[in-house]
Amino acid sequence: MSRKGKSKLFQVPRGMRDILPAEQKYWERCVKIAKELALYYGFELIETPILENAELFAKGVGAGTDIVEKEMYTLRTKGGDLLALRPEGTPPIIRSYLENGMVSQPHPVKLFYIGPMFRHDAPQAGRYREHHQIGFETIGDPDPVIDAQIIQLIYAILTELGLKGLTIQINSIGDKQCRPKFRDELKNFYRNRVNRLCKNCKRKFKENPLRLFDCKEADCVALRSLAPHLIDHLDENCHNHFKSVLEFLDELGLPYSLNPYLVRGQDYYTRTVFEVVPEEVVGAQSALGGGGRFDGLIELLGGKPTPAVGGALGLERVIAEIQRRELKIAATKPRVRIFLAQLGDLAKRKSLKLFEDFRKAGVQVAESFGRDSIKAQLRVADRLGADISLIMGQKEALDNTVILREMQSGTQETIPLAKIIDEVKKRLKKIGPARRSISNLTDEEIDDKK
Repeated sequence: MSRKGKSKLFQVPRGMRDILPAEQKYWERCVKIAKELALYYGFELIETPILENAELFAKGVGAGTDIVEKEMYTLRTKGGDLLALRPEGTPPIIRSYLENGMVSQPHPVKLFYIGPMFRHDAPQAGRYREHHQIGFETIGDPDPVIDAQIIQLIYAILTELGLKGLTIQINSIGDKQCRPKFRDELKNFYRNRVNRLCKNCKRKFKENPLRLFDCKEADCVALRSLAPHLIDHLDENCHNHFKSVLEFLDELGLPYSLNPYLVRGQDYYTRTVFEVVPEEVVGAQSALGGGGRFDGLIELLGGKPTPAVGGALGLERVIAEIQRRELKIAATKPRVRIFLAQLGDLAKRKSLKLFEDFRKAGVQVAESFGRDSIKAQLRVADRLGADISLIMGQKEALDNTVILREMQSGTQETIPLAKIIDEVKKRLKKIGPARRSISNLTDEEIDDKK
């Protein structure tokens, strides 16, 4: 058949990817560690829809941010609503907090989430248009110790995963009391230098000059190094808050460095902002996680003024860093101790029922129903490391029996089908971890049953 007549071979959309079975052990390990630590720290799991009202992000993240202006996937419903695939996790959490009456719960309210986020951004190393985050939000406590605890939690997850040599980049961007004065000073600095800015930064200069610190263009970075630092213009409250956060980090022994250009990409941040990065990796996409305080967001979305702080890990970046360092992550598959082999249609039907009976009894059993050769099936059992093989041929199926073979010793006996689950449980308690390899068995021992 000519190429013209062939069906189209579909591919994953640009900027998105499949998570293949070989990668799942990394995802499972990351989620397991994050969940365990989140629960230990007193966080509760929450799930929000992938689709939200687009205005939630325009108002919460900031209408002039790159996230809202360039990166959101939006759609118009038949009813005329403008929805967006969530580009990040915090505004949906706050929407749910307000909508579901969590305001009346004892505070602080501590929530964590796991799920995909979507941003229509240029794909590059460590950045996908669909990416996954594990995030943590503490709502209702202004104490700087909570900032430090969020940082401690994210750092602890990464180190539990075996990632060493990390550093915390941290800054304070003030609040609505002291930031406007700095904003004016920053605009004064750039006013006579606007022509040296890139096109995107010229727009940012008018809308939110703090975003100028985000740019990676060489000319903009050179100008930034001469610009005033917000940390030098904090009022007393913000200064004392930040000083306390750093003192908590010192007490915890966490490595950090002050980064006066760190502002994060969302408008809702106040005071503390941070990112956790590998010390030896340099680049715009090197952060494994980050976050900060967002004391004004709840009021902005219709609630009463409520302090809050949070942070999130980017799962793809964390896993890429684990793989870059070639850290070993063990697969989380349950160990196979029982293998069910069969021969003939009747035996296959009865084995299918027996397989389900074992599942209900809580016993892990492997099988290879598609193979007809007992010898081939027992070789699969050997590769899986099974301690016991259960063999059912035509005769056993008619007699309602099963041959139980201990793979270590090679001994076998016929057991009534009705008693096989109890007998297997007894044998498992007696069998040690070691067993013979099938390579030491003769062909006669594993000869196909006729």
